[in-house]
Amino acid sequence: MANTYTQIYLQFVFAVKGRQSFIRDNFREELHKYITGVVENRKQKLIAVNSVSDHMHILIGFGTTVTIADLVHDIKIASSKLINEKHWIPEKFAWQQGYGGFSYSRSHLDRVVKYIFNQQKHHRKKTFREEYTEFLEKYEILYETKYLFDWIEEPYK
Repeated sequence: MANTYTQIYLQFVFAVKGRQSFIRDNFREELHKYITGVVENRKQKLIAVNSVSDHMHILIGFGTTVTIADLVHDIKIASSKLINEKHWIPEKFAWQQGYGGFSYSRSHLDRVVKYIFNQQKHHRKKTFREEYTEFLEKYEILYETKYLFDWIEEPYK
């Protein structure tokens, strides 16, 4: 769009349905590359993507050609389809409904990228539930715990 300028950076966090540990090391890199392609095909800028066994973090620089909900929907649908078509897991893969979206200024991007790329180390000390509720509280987002995710036992502690 002519004469339309934005500087919008959003981190998205979403979990595997049932919080199952389905994202495996043997396909993680290919999954991340595929998601990068989905984002770039929608004319957005993927800044960082990483996942642990049960959830995903993505940092995106947003332009003006797509809505947040449409892009997250496209990422989740396309990546689920890839995992299922490649038979990377023996069961049907799906993401849980919903996601967290958190905004950042340009001056915070380096810190957020480091945080995303250090997820494996980070989750040796903190569960996903702790991480996610801390995000919601830090951003002063009102929530009801029963609607966050289908929680199962935390695999990290």
